[in-house]
Amino acid sequence: MALAAVLAGALWALRAAPAATPPEVDPWAGPAPVRTVPARRETLVLKVGAIGTVTPLNVVTVRPRVDGPLARVLFEEGDVVAAGQPLAEVDPAVYRVRVAQAEGQHAQNAALLANAQADLAMYERLAAQDAVARQVLDKQKALVAQLVGTQKADQAALDSARLQLAWTRIAAPIAGRTGLRRVDAGNLVAATDTQGLVTITQTRPIAVTFSLPEATVAAVRAAHARGRPLAVEAWDRTETRRLAGGHLTTFDNQIDAATGTLKMKARFDNGDDMLFPNQYVKVRLALGERTGTVTIPADAVQHGERGPHAYVVAQGKAVLRPLKLGAGQDDRVEVIEGLADGDAVVLEGLDRLKDGREVVVVKPAPGA
Repeated sequence: MALAAVLAGALWALRAAPAATPPEVDPWAGPAPVRTVPARRETLVLKVGAIGTVTPLNVVTVRPRVDGPLARVLFEEGDVVAAGQPLAEVDPAVYRVRVAQAEGQHAQNAALLANAQADLAMYERLAAQDAVARQVLDKQKALVAQLVGTQKADQAALDSARLQLAWTRIAAPIAGRTGLRRVDAGNLVAATDTQGLVTITQTRPIAVTFSLPEATVAAVRAAHARGRPLAVEAWDRTETRRLAGGHLTTFDNQIDAATGTLKMKARFDNGDDMLFPNQYVKVRLALGERTGTVTIPADAVQHGERGPHAYVVAQGKAVLRPLKLGAGQDDRVEVIEGLADGDAVVLEGLDRLKDGREVVVVKPAPGA
């Protein structure tokens, strides 16, 4: 019994004893795992970004220039048409009759003029022999002048009739893509119609309009003044796919006081029709290049009381380097002072670092 009591007491003591507290782990003890990238010397292309809208260079509403029934429609909606290509035809019968009438009137007056000119020649010969009165000669000259004027009016009327007949054939004034047809064959059309038959939008080439903030205007003007076309790229909404490349053509003559921006226009050949009118795109305008400059990823730059800095791995330790930064582009930034080409700059594991701490460089997994 005594032995059982001793065992029960020992068991109670073990259960009542507090659990052992594990020793605290110091996160600053031991080398910190980091990943590095080398600072590299390269050509840095300086770009500014903006939001742009694709704008056609020309948009034309095709309207008839004469009245009459629409006899034929010679295009399909959405067709790419060339300048001068026939699109439709107004019934030309009435205008052919008008041309015939004008030709008849012209021929009739031409015959009268020829007869009057022959009489004038005869009167001039007789007047030279004093065989006819001077008054008769002057009257004949006036008649010839009158018929010459009538002949010119007849010629103008004939030209007008022929022009109206030609206008019954409606052709594309520009090259571009047709929109939806607004009038079908068989309907009466008039020159006063404001709706038109169809709209043609020029898509090759095409323009993109965008606005840049006032702070970048000086740099854009300086780059444009060098005389070289400034390259412009159009990207999709997510900036993951490049749609087209073009060049800056012009910019507005004043800054918009309401927004503090300057409107600009770029031109793209758009041979593959990747840009569509009124499409929303992201624009990247190249202002120039910095050759032979040291760059590092922007994520490697830290900011603190000392200003911008980065950690460099040297002899197994993290060394803090104050930096003087220059221009940035995409995910990289120019380092004017503080780093040299090939320095191992810490990119990952920065939250565990301090100046002089030992580090171990971890290589990225294959395919990372």
